[in-house]
Amino acid sequence: MATVHIRFGGYQPSTSVHTRAAHVLEQALVSRLGQTVRFDLDENILTGGYKAAELLSMVEHGRLTMCYFSTSYLAERVPEYALLDLPFLFTNRAKAHTILDGPLGHILADKLGAQTGFRVLGFWDNGFRHLSNAVRPIRTPADCTGLRIRTQPSPLHGSIFRLLGFEPVALDVKDLIAQVQSGAVDAQENPLTTLYNFGLHRSHRYITLSSHLFGAAVLLCHGASYASWSAEIRQALTEAAAEATTAQRQFAAAADDEVLAQLRPDQNDIVRLTEAERSLFVEAVAPLVDEQHRRFGQELCGYLA
Repeated sequence: MATVHIRFGGYQPSTSVHTRAAHVLEQALVSRLGQTVRFDLDENILTGGYKAAELLSMVEHGRLTMCYFSTSYLAERVPEYALLDLPFLFTNRAKAHTILDGPLGHILADKLGAQTGFRVLGFWDNGFRHLSNAVRPIRTPADCTGLRIRTQPSPLHGSIFRLLGFEPVALDVKDLIAQVQSGAVDAQENPLTTLYNFGLHRSHRYITLSSHLFGAAVLLCHGASYASWSAEIRQALTEAAAEATTAQRQFAAAADDEVLAQLRPDQNDIVRLTEAERSLFVEAVAPLVDEQHRRFGQELCGYLA
């Protein structure tokens, strides 16, 4: 059997739940294919001067074979991916994983494969996203007023944060750390593991456990490469991707508690919203949620129930 060469790219440090899962993928592939697979992992392309979003074009055009990436970036190509970005949609990981592994996940994977050069091999857990800032504790939408917040380059995300009172600023991950450290943005929103691994907690004293979005990441493969491989290699990769996905979700679930245990009370104030406070955020974005439901229709939105 000819050797298959898989070049995997990521945009997070070695301690991240995504990088750890990529290593699980490598080990699972080697255990199935032995010396017939060569797996090269670039854990963090940011250190090479690239923007994180460049991973998408690298994989779609075959410069890299695989990557993981936030589904929020894909809604421009396949609008239905915006369904995963509805605010306050998920309250627990189990429901989110069930939906990603169910009919909606299959529909999204098929649409992306049909309309782009990607092959979807699984959905990873990008974590519940929380707010952090350097100005004041955030307990209600009124506390967000006037704060410049870094967001992903998603029009839907921009709309969400405007409704909450923020001034959204879309930035690639590559620019996030510098903009937070310099104070060019007052706030940001990310899973706790990203906040901690990128050192953002050193610049932002106030962390609000808002869980305003659940982040999904998609495990992507260069479609033409996948199609060119033998059935044996494709089966091995499918099985290895499933194994890595299970491990990644376990890493992600444990990460929140691990990070909260690491944060020091003298450096960070953790804000836990009451149900009444959380309801104010939900009410603020309700018009947008209703608009998206009308946009995508009852059938697709029914898969979110």
